[in-house]
Amino acid sequence: MSFPPVDGTRIGMLTPSSNTVLEPYTSAMLAPFGPQASAHFGRFRVVEISMSEASQAQFTLEPILEAAERLAEAKPALICWNGTSASWLGLDKDRALCAAITERTGVPATSTILAYDAYFRARAVKTLGLVTPYIEDIETRMIANYAAQGIAVTAARRLNDKGNYSFATYPPEQVADLVADVAQSKPDAIAIVCTNFRGAPVAAGIEQATGVPVLDSVSITAAHCLRLTGLDPARVTGWGGVFDSFTDIS
Repeated sequence: MSFPPVDGTRIGMLTPSSNTVLEPYTSAMLAPFGPQASAHFGRFRVVEISMSEASQAQFTLEPILEAAERLAEAKPALICWNGTSASWLGLDKDRALCAAITERTGVPATSTILAYDAYFRARAVKTLGLVTPYIEDIETRMIANYAAQGIAVTAARRLNDKGNYSFATYPPEQVADLVADVAQSKPDAIAIVCTNFRGAPVAAGIEQATGVPVLDSVSITAAHCLRLTGLDPARVTGWGGVFDSFTDIS
């Protein structure tokens, strides 16, 4: 008797320890692939998002690399830092992190913010609506980093929260209100920046109502990782147009 192979493409995700959104959402997004693809998660400590010394210490290199080493033991095809800290710390932070992960583990690496960068470049995004749960200091730094990339934030909405666990407690409908608000500025795209925020379920509906692409952090990360591992992101439906968009973005 013969059995079908069950060892499909494994995608490793480095996850903030207090995140409760990205794991179930990512697994649901990968469900259409069945045994062809699976997501596997490794955590390191992230409990607060601010510019305080304690918060910034969460993103020092060694704890992340240790988590990546453990994740690499599951032999993934790719390791992704599924978090958004480089949106306020700068793209070079994630470029250096991904290079260090690959050097330590031998596994190719990417990140959520590098996924956004790939989309922005491929789609020539020049204006952006921004939605986050973060505090003003973080938002201000994000807007400055986008400006350095040649992207003007036309409207931004935030919830002024710094407790990473609490980001997941806001319902999708509340996130949708923020997104609909920034859509009025008619940007090239809207970014919902946080991987512990419930923007993914509302993206498709807002896109249909406004015609503006909605780039949720969990969704764009999944789409990017699928593309990088040779799987067709367009097989994922119901989570917004970003999956179709990534069929030709690498």
